[in-house]
Amino acid sequence: MDRSRARRLLAGLAALVLLPITAVSLWTAPAAAATSQFRGMNWAVLGDNFSTGPLVVDGLSGSDSYATVQAKANALYDDMQATLGVNTVRLPINTHTVGTTWWNAYRGAVDAATARGWKVILAYWEDGAASGGRITNLSAWNSMWSTVTSQYGSNSLVYFEPMNEPHGYSSAEWRDVAADWLDYHYSAPPNRVLVGGIGYSQDLRDLCNDSRFAGTLFSFHHYAFFYPANTYDGWRSHVQTRLGTCASRAVVTEFGAPMNNGLNYADANSTDNFVRHIRAVTQVMRDNAMGGTYWPAIGGKPGDIGYDWYSMYAKSGGGTDLNLTIRNQSGANRLRYGWGDDVDGGGGDSPTTTQIVNQNSGKCVDVLEGSTANAAEIIQYTCTGAANQQWELRDLGNGYYNIVAQHSGKCLDVNNASTANNAAVIQYTCGSGTNQQWQLRTVSGTSYVEIVARHSGKCLDVSGQSTANGARLQQYTCWGGANQRWNA
Repeated sequence: MDRSRARRLLAGLAALVLLPITAVSLWTAPAAAATSQFRGMNWAVLGDNFSTGPLVVDGLSGSDSYATVQAKANALYDDMQATLGVNTVRLPINTHTVGTTWWNAYRGAVDAATARGWKVILAYWEDGAASGGRITNLSAWNSMWSTVTSQYGSNSLVYFEPMNEPHGYSSAEWRDVAADWLDYHYSAPPNRVLVGGIGYSQDLRDLCNDSRFAGTLFSFHHYAFFYPANTYDGWRSHVQTRLGTCASRAVVTEFGAPMNNGLNYADANSTDNFVRHIRAVTQVMRDNAMGGTYWPAIGGKPGDIGYDWYSMYAKSGGGTDLNLTIRNQSGANRLRYGWGDDVDGGGGDSPTTTQIVNQNSGKCVDVLEGSTANAAEIIQYTCTGAANQQWELRDLGNGYYNIVAQHSGKCLDVNNASTANNAAVIQYTCGSGTNQQWQLRTVSGTSYVEIVARHSGKCLDVSGQSTANGARLQQYTCWGGANQRWNA
């Protein structure tokens, strides 16, 4: 979303909100599955996706090969998945990108995502073939989409968004354009098409009442800068109203707020308009089991600071060794709350934590002496309820968990990613390594689980089957012993 357009949007807002429903009879959309399966991020061009040239998203280079794009994408996707459980990426396309040499390379970002089971939303942004939120060259637009749908129409993980923010059209005009797109591009299954809302994609009511879109999903945008400041309750009502009766088919493909200035998105009593807005949007998402793709992960409008202040991640590294770190943990937690994660007991304030108790000893997984340092040893100790014995089971959405110490925010980690028996278990800054990803494998006929390291397939184990305080934890080949069983 180009925030410089906000003034024009506000000027025309009253007319947009009062658009009459014409050309169709009133009709209620059929019930459909909610969209919580979309846990996503927008990967954008640094400078925004409105471009008269090929779209080269942040972190890529126009000279990259397919293999290089794929490697860079995987590096970024690893960190998105490890930190937030992301499983969807929304990527921009335009008529200057698709069908070109760059498209042959850029497809590496699509294919890297689908290879790991992620969903991809391909969305068209205005370019040299469009003007003022309207498509001026329908032939080029349709040719672009014919290429895309012929290549990805049979891939069940790829979704198609005919146009991002069609604000140059009236409601009736845009609905006709979108309906014609569905007829023309019949190789795109309607249930994998996200039709953008009216205007800046921020109103679904007319679309929801149009029977031509009965089988589609909808793309919905909502930003605080679209409208005057509001209360939390006011924002919540505002968002729900503009979803109409189609929240169950809507994906919030763009929403965001500043992540670089220390705002506390966990504060239910905040008077900051951005905090109120994000808390309201994510609450509506959670209430309706809606998915969403945050704007942006990286890229977007850099302003005078070199990056989009809404960006969820700071990017570092070079070449194919790219890394992402979260800019604002409270914002990240609130996003996960919107996706339905049990991170805060319903209020967005703090993650839900638990003690992890060994069957053999009855003692708790404990960070030695409450250390907050990397590589601090993990031991068992009499359960006290202290923060260094409280762990967040952070679901990564792929069958694995990060196990995060409450007092330090660091992850349970197999030292040096060793695959050997007796390798020490430590705490370490959370990253994308599979030596920090754990499967909770139910032990048949019991209430216990084995905690299995993804990288090695070995179990979290109390050394020597000890029942003593201070006995260290390690990984060891799973053999069914009570010292490898945990109540978490």
